[in-house]
Amino acid sequence: MSQYRPLSDSGKEWVFRREEPFVSEQDRAQILLLNPVAGANIWRDYVSDACLFPDLFADDVWVKANRVGGSDWEALWESDESGFPVEALEHCDNWGDDTKIYFCCHADFVIETTWGVFLRTWKAFLFLDSDAILVGRKKKQALQFCENGDVALLVR
Repeated sequence: MSQYRPLSDSGKEWVFRREEPFVSEQDRAQILLLNPVAGANIWRDYVSDACLFPDLFADDVWVKANRVGGSDWEALWESDESGFPVEALEHCDNWGDDTKIYFCCHADFVIETTWGVFLRTWKAFLFLDSDAILVGRKKKQALQFCENGDVALLVR
C-alpha cells in the first residue's frame, strides 16, 4: 500500500489548480497527500501525540510553547509579489530546496513536498486549513501559519 493518496480524493486539489496563484504541473506532481496512517504518523512524530487538530493545543504543546518570533504573511499573500516572508526565510535558512517538508493541517491531512516546491507555491497552500504547521524532516525549525495572518517562527 502506498503511503500517498490522490489529492483529488480530499476535495482540496482545487487549491493547486487555480489560475491564481498558478502552480505548475511539475510542482503539482511533487505535492503529495499522505494516506491517513502515514499522515497520522508524521503528525504524531513531528507535531503532537495528544491533539489531532491545532486549535486543540494546550499552552504546553511545543507549537505554542516554543515560539521564537513571528511575522505577517497575509499582506504578502494578498499582494502580487511572489516572495515569501523574509523572517520565515531567515528562520529556515539552513533548509535546502530539496529538504523534505510536511505541511500539517491536522492529523488526517498532511502534505509532503520539498522546501523549494513549497516556496514557489506557498500562496496556494495557504488556501488550505488555518493554523497549519510546516515542519522540515530532520530540522528543528518549524512554522505555523496562523489564521490571524501571522506566521509563527517555532523551534521543535
